Amino acid sequence: MLFVSYAFLGFLIVLFLVYYLIPQRFQWQVLLLASYLFYCVSGIKNLMYILVTTITVYIGAIYIEHNALQQKKYLNEHQTEMTKEKRKAYRERRGKTRFRWLIVGLVINIGIFTVVKYGNFLISNFNWILKGTGNDRQISFLTVILPMGISFYTFQALGYLIDVYRTTIPAEKNIFKFALFISFFPQVIQGPISRYGDLSKTLYGGHSFKAENFCRGLQRMLWGYFKKMVIADRIMTGVSTIIQNTGEYRGAYCFIGMLFYTIELYADFTGGIDITIGIAEAMGIRVQENFIRPYFSKSLKEYWRRWHISLCSWFRDYIFYPVSSSKMMRKIYRLGRRLPVYIASFIVWFVTGIWHGASWNFVVWGIANWIILMVSEELEPLYERFHVRYPMFRRFKAYQLFEMGRTFMLVCCLNLFDCYENVLDTFRAFGSILTVHNWNILLDGSLAELGLSLYDYLILAVGILIMVMVSLLQRGGSVRTQIARLPYPIRFVLWYSLFLIVLLMGAYGIGYDANQFIYNQF
Repeated sequence: MLFVSYAFLGFLIVLFLVYYLIPQRFQWQVLLLASYLFYCVSGIKNLMYILVTTITVYIGAIYIEHNALQQKKYLNEHQTEMTKEKRKAYRERRGKTRFRWLIVGLVINIGIFTVVKYGNFLISNFNWILKGTGNDRQISFLTVILPMGISFYTFQALGYLIDVYRTTIPAEKNIFKFALFISFFPQVIQGPISRYGDLSKTLYGGHSFKAENFCRGLQRMLWGYFKKMVIADRIMTGVSTIIQNTGEYRGAYCFIGMLFYTIELYADFTGGIDITIGIAEAMGIRVQENFIRPYFSKSLKEYWRRWHISLCSWFRDYIFYPVSSSKMMRKIYRLGRRLPVYIASFIVWFVTGIWHGASWNFVVWGIANWIILMVSEELEPLYERFHVRYPMFRRFKAYQLFEMGRTFMLVCCLNLFDCYENVLDTFRAFGSILTVHNWNILLDGSLAELGLSLYDYLILAVGILIMVMVSLLQRGGSVRTQIARLPYPIRFVLWYSLFLIVLLMGAYGIGYDANQFIYNQF
């Protein structure tokens, strides 16, 4: 069920009515039923995967917590009769048991995730190796489905399991409440990847209807639909034309496609997150922000602090820190102080790349990010000395714009790996930008051949300008709050105009097939 479909809008209307008409104590049960109904629409077979994740992680967390409580109780009851050494040995035995349960939960769910998402990718590479060595034997590909949102709900579930193991949060005793945490429908397809300690604060509580909160949620949804349907789905036509005809569209076309895709990705992904947050807000539920004006970043490091925040923080807390502080890394530390950081960062970016897709393109994309970030990290002392010596540069708006533009172009170049089907095509496209001099297409009308009319380009220009203006206004706080302070006639005109723009200028119509969000594939 697409967010941009009439069926989904009808589903939301019915849900909102039922949600606020029933007694508040039953609201979370309604959300659970709605979430599973939403998930089943994508395919009833998908259900078994999310159920396995829910049940295994729930049982593992319950046992881990029970084991920890038993340990605490036993030590309190035998405090006087146990020596320090015996207490230590007892804690170690109990700790090993909890760790085994953690590993079992991780292996089961990462194993399922790996098989369904990367099984055929691994098989294709193994077959390629066999063929290269002269072996005619080939392994048959798997006939498994890729469940909707498996990358998101798997990471969310594993984060919860690790947090329970670390005693950061208590285990949820009600399996149905836990099932809602895993399957909450607005965020199951593209995030954000919520932490239980954050989402549970508002997910299960009763919420009375508040017109202000409900309207703010609808406003956030409307803004998301604007970015998705007016900008992302329109500009996608030009992107598809370029990347599907690699032999015809080279040079400046690749450059334009690179810019178009970067805009499309931002409008598509952030638009989806806006809809997610808006739906939750309309029901009194708080979902964390996932973006903080990433294209205003002055470095790639800053960009990744602002882009897909929930995923980046997940990798930081559950992979980078544990790996970099492990016993093995402490030994490696003796060989070089920076080596643990390099190794842990490499693992993070390799996993980040492969998480985005079962393709070598994404692996190379992840490694490229790692190389640039590590080089930047090493050069940072030089940057600091430069700015200490010439402090005036940081005060110049032009220099700040240069830093933002530099970072934006770097992100655009990295996004090329997401555009094309394989690594060679990506490098050919990038190489053609530098070697094929056909920049005349910017002025001779050739861009009209990309499937976009002058009308489309005009709408895109205005839409992008609006996005930039809103991002600038966000520096002063929530734009919705700023609009709420305006007189009612102005507020009405602004929101009604946005509604009409989505209704009249959205990329849909007779014969139009609405596109699912880009990150839904992950």
